[in-house]
Amino acid sequence: AMKKKVLLLGRRSSGKTSMRSIIFANYMPRDTMNLGATINVDHSNARFMGNMVLNLWDCGGQTDYMNQYLSSQRDTVFCNVELLVYIFDITSHEHPKDLRYYRGCLEALVQYSKDAKVYCLVHKMDMVREDQREQMFQQMENELRQVSQPLKIQCFATSIWDNTLYKAWSDMVHSLIPNVGRLERQLSKFCGICCADELLMFESATFLVISHTTRKQFTDENRFEKVATIIKNFKLSCSKAGTQIQGMQVRNSTFTVFIEPFTSTSFIMAVMSDPEIQPAATLQNLRIASSLFEKYNQM
Repeated sequence: AMKKKVLLLGRRSSGKTSMRSIIFANYMPRDTMNLGATINVDHSNARFMGNMVLNLWDCGGQTDYMNQYLSSQRDTVFCNVELLVYIFDITSHEHPKDLRYYRGCLEALVQYSKDAKVYCLVHKMDMVREDQREQMFQQMENELRQVSQPLKIQCFATSIWDNTLYKAWSDMVHSLIPNVGRLERQLSKFCGICCADELLMFESATFLVISHTTRKQFTDENRFEKVATIIKNFKLSCSKAGTQIQGMQVRNSTFTVFIEPFTSTSFIMAVMSDPEIQPAATLQNLRIASSLFEKYNQM
């Protein structure tokens, strides 16, 4: 398997473990209220897209631990990192201290894993008044870009209570998938062959978006994350009832949506609006294509 080391860093109570539990351990947001503080580093592996394994290092954010990561544990924590996810609590009253530790982590990262990607999540945005969110995030993003130079970073505003978390993690994981360009080209070609308006591939354990292709204009930019959240919650309801999701179809007068298991590690969603195409033909196309995509997955 291809292991990718992902560091989750940030000061204590910034929301690292809650976030990891929702994305990778099927927690509902309300279930995370009972999670305790992380002691030192909590290691876990998440198999993703067949042969890719995310090796997650959830690093406790108490001051003593943060100091150890930057001194005695520096080489252990920061070597061979593919992705650093640094979480900032927007409600923190110790902003200068937060930035100082962030800067220290970046210096250690440059020393031991200079090619690692860096993502900053400005978290707990639900605690900010809605009319101030955009401005506060912009302010924080500008400051983080400044502090991070010469490193290029990606910033996301996130909350466990909406689909922003899925958007951020889909983007992060997408950046780690090998041969993702080839996968997207194949999906685009298949979209044309089966006359779909849109095709969307989800990873089957997390329901993060792996790849998508669109042949028609849609207005809702957050539709992928909304759909992922709905299906994941439905999947959780199924598993609580001791059953599994086998696929679903949603139909109205203008379109039909098919959500089906695809490769061994993914689900696919196809949006169809051509009334000439029979549902059985679409399902058959999806099943034939799944074996071809399984091969690409193994390459």
